[in-house]
Amino acid sequence: SSTKLFSGAPVRFSAPPNSLVSFFDASLPGTLPVLNKRCVEAAVMTGLALNCAVNRKSLFDRKHYFYADLPAGYQITQQRLPIAVDGVLTYSLLGGKKRNQVMRQNVTIKQIQLEQDSGKSLHDDVRSQTLIDLNRAEGQLRVDANVSVHRPGEPLGVRTEVKNINSIRYLARAIDYEIQRQIDVLQRGGTVQNETRAYDSKSGETLPMRDKEGLQDYRFMPEPNLPPLILYEDDASLPTGIDACQVVVVQKIKEGLPELPSVKRDRLVQTYGILPEHSFTLVNEDGLVDYFEAVLKATKKEPRKVIGWVTNELLGHLKQQDMSVCQSPISPSALAELLELQETGHISSSVAKQVFQEMWRSPGKTALQITQEQDLGLVSDTAQLHIICQKVVDSHPDEVRVHAIRSGNKKVLNKLMGLVQKETKGRADPVLVRAILQKKTS
Repeated sequence: SSTKLFSGAPVRFSAPPNSLVSFFDASLPGTLPVLNKRCVEAAVMTGLALNCAVNRKSLFDRKHYFYADLPAGYQITQQRLPIAVDGVLTYSLLGGKKRNQVMRQNVTIKQIQLEQDSGKSLHDDVRSQTLIDLNRAEGQLRVDANVSVHRPGEPLGVRTEVKNINSIRYLARAIDYEIQRQIDVLQRGGTVQNETRAYDSKSGETLPMRDKEGLQDYRFMPEPNLPPLILYEDDASLPTGIDACQVVVVQKIKEGLPELPSVKRDRLVQTYGILPEHSFTLVNEDGLVDYFEAVLKATKKEPRKVIGWVTNELLGHLKQQDMSVCQSPISPSALAELLELQETGHISSSVAKQVFQEMWRSPGKTALQITQEQDLGLVSDTAQLHIICQKVVDSHPDEVRVHAIRSGNKKVLNKLMGLVQKETKGRADPVLVRAILQKKTS
């Protein structure tokens, strides 16, 4: 959203500290929360995407704890009845010996809740003090991981909470480290402490931190300044006289849901006959599915052949230069034109890759222009190819053994074909060359 959950103060990533703070954010007396409709819609969309039951009525609560980053002394959240519950996320991963088998697993979702963000503590090591930024909600990923270990058959172990991890990679590393740390403590005869820890990305370790919330009883109570949040199933369920723009209608949000990743992967495999691992590559790279499908619409080339160009040539070049798909100097239609030239026999596959490189360097030029300017078209003149093939055969007597060709030795024939292509800079029609060489060496 462009503004905060309970105030009209704007949200802007990396804004100067305390530059986006309303009276309510600062907890001045007499200020009241006003619920942001856009945040409610986002929560409903999240619940639907995670197959949750979206509650038509949900409630707000106060979660009490005392810390400098929460000037009111409580945080508005949803404890008793959150906006969505009981979801499941089915995800796919590539497994098996060759890492090409699609395996599906489930993660259960307990609840989706709307919750006010606390402030951010900024530690000044030089002055040995901590300052508070109440801008809040700056759009950064923050994950808390709860970890405990136990031996099979024994009760669950004591858990620790690793707070405020800011990337998926660090999340995995923090969990791995914490699991091993707790195992080492127990094997030495020690006791795992029920504590809050932080992950240090430089050292790769988790470290004890001051216990902000004390792992205590938070003394939840109903939020008196916010009424129950009521959602409506569809327009037909709206009470008379209510403006549809002022409420959240679940059906409208459902209709606006984008195609979810798992559905998209399955569709790509079934529709185009591509391999499951290719569908992962397409979906995981923002904009690559649209690019791939746009190329297919403009060329007769088979999807299984197009996928190689998109995931190897295009994506390889993008990764080398740290560019996104939308920054590609070669548009889908430009790539499709190149593939059509190859498909219709105007250029060879090796020349096609050469033209691709030139298109990347000179975005204004089309594949046809480059082919004509550099005279890269396929040589299909039979008389000319006969001369070139004869020259290769005559100049390589050791390689040319008539009995080797006759006995079906493809290696010898392929070597001669390679020499012809070298002579013609990859422009010779391979079908014609093979026929001519077979004739000359039989």
